[in-house]
Amino acid sequence: MTAWYKGAWWLWLLAPFSALFWLLSALRRMLYRLGIKSSYRAPVPVIVVGNLSVGGNGKTPVVVWLVQWLRAQGYQPGVISRGYGGKSAHYPLKVEATTCPSVAGDEPVLIAKRTGCPLVVGPKRGEAAALLARLGADIIISDDGLQHYALARDIELVVVDGERRFGNGYLLPMGPLRERPWRLKQVDAIINNGGPAHDQEYLMTLAPGDLIAVGRTAGFAPHPPQTVHALAGIGHPPRFFSMLQQLGFKLAKCIALSDHEPVAPHLLQSLATLPLLVTEKDAVKWPPEAKNTWYVPVDAHLPQTFEALLLSRLKELHRGD
Repeated sequence: MTAWYKGAWWLWLLAPFSALFWLLSALRRMLYRLGIKSSYRAPVPVIVVGNLSVGGNGKTPVVVWLVQWLRAQGYQPGVISRGYGGKSAHYPLKVEATTCPSVAGDEPVLIAKRTGCPLVVGPKRGEAAALLARLGADIIISDDGLQHYALARDIELVVVDGERRFGNGYLLPMGPLRERPWRLKQVDAIINNGGPAHDQEYLMTLAPGDLIAVGRTAGFAPHPPQTVHALAGIGHPPRFFSMLQQLGFKLAKCIALSDHEPVAPHLLQSLATLPLLVTEKDAVKWPPEAKNTWYVPVDAHLPQTFEALLLSRLKELHRGD
């Protein structure tokens, strides 16, 4: 919600609900901390990649980067996810690159396509982690789930939007936060997406790759300073539009859809006059008959100091075995 970041008086009407959210969240954390509610401990190490605020912080590129980095270190990583937007008849569900996003969710299918690693989705992350371990993963990455205390974790990584930070600083629904910023003191690393990075934060940059055709698109991809349409159905669409402008494209129309929102056929028809650039997340659910459409892949880049921290944490885990 734009109001979380730009301010609006009516948000104060939601203050009682935010107070209730805080109370229930604090009670839930206490139940796990006291052992009244138990957490599932996977047979292999678990790395959680999460955030404090809702929507569009950049977790997916971090997950893809982690898979590739862990493989380079000799691990066989797997990924678990809630699978938001997916509606499978049964869980946990093993996800392939060919799995329909309407069943598994957009992000899991994207990660499966990019990495080819074992991936399981399900609302009960403990069950998903158990299946993933049986499939041969020797380390598990949880895409989101920082607040899912039913799953024990060994390493916690939090991704922060470097531009929007924590908005107005209030908890849901008055603000964008799932937990208060004090929670950052308990995690292993804070990844700042886009900067400027604050103290104790690792700056991540996202590098766009070459345009890739979607559906039945043929011919040469558009190139700057060509005029194009742009569409993004992600948590923070302006970041995608800004990236295209920085690349030199001229944007005729910028269509911002809500996260996981399907693309209406009439909307595609209205954008058929110019090349259309979409996010990689949108591309996985794009109609196969689409023409004149390209997506922009992005790759995360993280500093060597962050890699050193991860290596140190992993060595500590192995020494404790």
